[in-house]
Amino acid sequence: MMSPFRRIREHTRGMQHLMRRPCLATVLLVTIAVVAHAVPASGGSQTKFKRIPTQYIAALGDQDATSGSGAQSWGLWPLDPGPRGVRLNRYPSLKDAGGVAPARWKFDETDWWLEEHGLLMEQPTVPLPPGKYVVTGARKVKAVLTIHPADSHGDRRWELDQGATLYDVTHLACRSARYGSCLPANAKQTAFPVAPGGAMPPVEGCTKQDYAVLIVIGMGVED
Repeated sequence: MMSPFRRIREHTRGMQHLMRRPCLATVLLVTIAVVAHAVPASGGSQTKFKRIPTQYIAALGDQDATSGSGAQSWGLWPLDPGPRGVRLNRYPSLKDAGGVAPARWKFDETDWWLEEHGLLMEQPTVPLPPGKYVVTGARKVKAVLTIHPADSHGDRRWELDQGATLYDVTHLACRSARYGSCLPANAKQTAFPVAPGGAMPPVEGCTKQDYAVLIVIGMGVED
C-alpha cells in the first residue's frame, strides 16, 4: 500500500521494487483528480474536497453494503504501512529490539497486523475520525465515504455515496488482518503472498479478523 505519487518516484528507480510488492504497482495506475466539487453538508454549509497524500483505511462490514454501523472499529494508516513493515523471519530481531521496528513504530505482541506479503505492520489509528473521505479501490469506482460521529451508544455509522458498495472501494490486491492471542512465531512465510481478494491465512493458536483496505485520496472540508 503506497501513495501513487511516491510510487511514481520509486518506479524510476527500477522495476525490481514493483515486482516485490505487486499490490502497490496497481496503485500506480490510479490517476485521480479530486475535484473541488461541493456537496450539501449539515447546517446548510457545503463540503468541498481537497486532495491529500494517500492514506489507507482498514474497514469492516458487509462487502455488498452501501452503509452500515460499527465504524468505531475501523482504523486509519496516515502513512503507507507496507514499506514500514517487518518480515516474519525478522520477528526475532524485532523482539530483541524491544518491539521497536526500524521505522520506529512499536509492535504489540497481543494485537498485531499482517499484510499480504507476510509483513508485520504497525497498527492503524482506531477509531477512524468522523468526516468525509474520498476513497477508491484503485479499480473503476471512487466515492465519498461519510463517517458519522458516535451516537449515544458509541456506535459510528458509515455510508458511501453514488450507490457504491464497500467492495467497490476495496483495494483487492492489498490484504490485511489483525491477529491476537498468539505470537507471530507460528505464522508461516510460505502462506504468502495472498492472492488479490483472498482471505489472509490463519495462524495456529491465533484469533484473526480480516479487514478491507480502502485507499483515501481526498478529504472533505466544510465551507
